[in-house]
Amino acid sequence: MSTYEAVIGLEVHVELSTRSKMFCGCPTTFGAEPNTQTCPVCLGQPGSLPVPNRQAIENLMKIGLALDCQVAPHSVFHRKNYFYPDMPKNYQISQYDLPLCIDGSLEVDVNGSSKRVGITRAHMEEDTGKSMHVGATGRIADAKHSLVDYNRAGIPLVEIVSEPDIRSAEEAQAYLTELREIVRTLGVSDVRMEEGSMRCDANISLRKPGAAFGTKVEIKNLNSIRSVARAIAFEVDRHTKLLEAGEPVVQETRHFDEGSGKTSTMRSKEEAFDYRYFPEPDLVPIAADDAWIGRLRASLPELPRARRDRLASEHGLTAEQAVFVGASAGSVRYFEDLLAAGASAADAAKWMAGELARALNTSGHDIEDAAITPEQLAALIKAVHDGVVNLNTAKTVFLDAYDEGKDPVALIEERGLTQVSDEDAIGSIVEEVLADNAEMAARFRAGEEKVFGALMGQVMKATKGQASPPVVQKILRAKLKG
Repeated sequence: MSTYEAVIGLEVHVELSTRSKMFCGCPTTFGAEPNTQTCPVCLGQPGSLPVPNRQAIENLMKIGLALDCQVAPHSVFHRKNYFYPDMPKNYQISQYDLPLCIDGSLEVDVNGSSKRVGITRAHMEEDTGKSMHVGATGRIADAKHSLVDYNRAGIPLVEIVSEPDIRSAEEAQAYLTELREIVRTLGVSDVRMEEGSMRCDANISLRKPGAAFGTKVEIKNLNSIRSVARAIAFEVDRHTKLLEAGEPVVQETRHFDEGSGKTSTMRSKEEAFDYRYFPEPDLVPIAADDAWIGRLRASLPELPRARRDRLASEHGLTAEQAVFVGASAGSVRYFEDLLAAGASAADAAKWMAGELARALNTSGHDIEDAAITPEQLAALIKAVHDGVVNLNTAKTVFLDAYDEGKDPVALIEERGLTQVSDEDAIGSIVEEVLADNAEMAARFRAGEEKVFGALMGQVMKATKGQASPPVVQKILRAKLKG
């Protein structure tokens, strides 16, 4: 076991789903033709003046309130000066020393226990353009030339910076999952990491427990929660091996390769950049008074943790079931539609956290796009309770129906899988099984109870799984005793 502990902090960038950009009226539609959503303001042309997007500022405040942050009564935009092709003004407008939201926290569940992660700040800035490096790998080092799309330049971007309170890849994954669902629940971003509307940088170091922080490494632009966990796990292992071998950890920025699951050096030496921050002269300060903050606080929806607690309390769900059922507004609607269609809360939660979760994971669907409707699943659950089909067959049919885009109850009929409950028919099959397994039957009659399960299995096999298990059990015991 390692004698070192990981110290991890995450910087998460969230693009806000506003109709227009942060400081101009250009649209923010994802996937538009390159450089078709630009204007003199977001292209930094001389004489153009920014106008702040009030909706974006309010969305930032909602995120801050949901993360239990203090909303500063006075906040200022700054210019962060640097030259790079994806920032046409040669500076980025950002909140620097006076961010709008500070000193928050987020409670996450990790392996059955609660973990508090501090939030240093959540502040507003504008996104940059998108650079496309044309070459075999898509990375700048191997590029023949680069192209820039300025459609993304100026889109409202919230940066959420955690305290270095995270200690493992699992905790990082739980933190990001909870943060993403909070933002999605607020309705301020679609947080689609595959589209870049949520991105993450991870800062990692190792130390002896209680000692000063070790040398930090940053991993840039991780584009999925799974990638964040994999990259952190790789770095923790790499740092551990270096330290145990007596070798130094080099402070650097690293790139994570999805295919290999490994990180590699991007910049071998961190430079102390002088961004020459100064207040943005073309923008007035933000003054958030109590009335404004109070109105936004009152508008917040039920947040994920409260939603899970309510579902568990109202419907008697286990913690694991409440996590899946309460994972999103869409999953809650699916659950409530199941109840409205006649399923019990216990059955609805078991099927959602079991077969439905498995089907969604395999297909890559969100629950809003599930191929089996709540009404169809409720009908399948009823078929099990009515003895039309046994549970194991129903689970198999559900997954097959999901893959084929069919109604599971209709598929039962189509395949002739209706459960056999006729006691005379089952009795005849039980007698044949006992005749073929006389030695096993004798062992049961001699007191060896454990062979009963094997005999049950033989009967179910003989009926191709279509016999009603309770009926089989009743008849089998009667004939063994008789």
